Amino acid sequence: MDKKVEILIVKFLSKEANLEELRQLDLWINNPSNQILFNEYALANSLVNNSFEKFKGKNVKNIILRRIKEASRPQRMVFRSNNLFKYAAAIAVIALSTLVFVEYNSGKDKVIINPSIPIVTINKIETGSSKATLILGDGSVVSLDEGTAFKTQNANSTGQKLSYDTGKDNSIAKKVYNYLTIPRGGQYQVRLADGTEVWLNSESQLKFPVAFLDDEIREVELVYGEAYFQVSSSENHNGAKFKVVNSIQNVEVLGTEFNIKAYRDESHVYTTLVEGKVLVNTGKNVQLLLPNQQSDLDIVDRNIKVEQVDVASEISWKDGVFSFKGKPLKEIMKVISRWYDVDFIFENEELGNLKFKGVLDKTLEIEEILSIIKSTSINDYEIKNNTIIIN
Repeated sequence: MDKKVEILIVKFLSKEANLEELRQLDLWINNPSNQILFNEYALANSLVNNSFEKFKGKNVKNIILRRIKEASRPQRMVFRSNNLFKYAAAIAVIALSTLVFVEYNSGKDKVIINPSIPIVTINKIETGSSKATLILGDGSVVSLDEGTAFKTQNANSTGQKLSYDTGKDNSIAKKVYNYLTIPRGGQYQVRLADGTEVWLNSESQLKFPVAFLDDEIREVELVYGEAYFQVSSSENHNGAKFKVVNSIQNVEVLGTEFNIKAYRDESHVYTTLVEGKVLVNTGKNVQLLLPNQQSDLDIVDRNIKVEQVDVASEISWKDGVFSFKGKPLKEIMKVISRWYDVDFIFENEELGNLKFKGVLDKTLEIEEILSIIKSTSINDYEIKNNTIIIN
């Protein structure tokens, strides 16, 4: 393959191609054999961050044309940096022994080829992934990273899910608690010893026993954050109820599916019921929830409001989707900031009250998310290191 075409493909996949380069690639890819060559080249060179996965089964030409249209718009995102060089490659190509980067000089892009250095990324905002920290009963701290296996006497992890042995059921184990902490930019799933499945969202922590005793309430604590519970029925545990507690409410169930959102930087706790029945108890108020209902607990006055909600939208996060149904941007940006581990600043506070409606894949790069929001709700945005400025 011609070296110039290689450079065009790398810059296209890393979203660094300018308007003229996109047009050149569009002309080249008009040839069907070149489309096949594009697929073979990208796949054979093992794109480390899986950028090529987004293009499988898609029409690459349509994507190129879409980017040409975006590049032609008069208002573009502005990156301000004091760095002399901006790396144009966001992907490492194992078999490709060249480095492509852009030097900004008087507004002109200069492509420099270095045959000895592999492609690297600087200050790239990463998409969230499966990762967590597990604190064992003896205080040991274990990092659970995606794709890394881990095993103890009571539990094992595949790198995406932590599972506890349902056969362990004794009084000694009942007194042993583990903590599973999910950082910003992470998510994780755990199967508790009673068979209950829990999905934990970014910036969350769950405290739970290594094993449960028969005939006793199965109690766990959502210390903070958001979790979706698929509870093993009480019929399988001699009628033992299941309870989720945190600092301001208790949720008691018999066998059901529900979501609790209780972040430390929010003034409300939301409990959303999917199936079954739950009792939300604050000590001041007790509220029974039915399917498709959500309780809104005000942390200050401990009052509870209940309303019908779109359950699929509320729990979409666990299935890899952001679903925003007319939510204010300030709420949306909180969700995005946790997943991408970034901070947001609104230059005008009123922008935070603007509403956005859309369903977005959580595997998208943050620039793609912001571009979609920009097309409907905001004028522009700016990225400075790990801070997104909305204007």
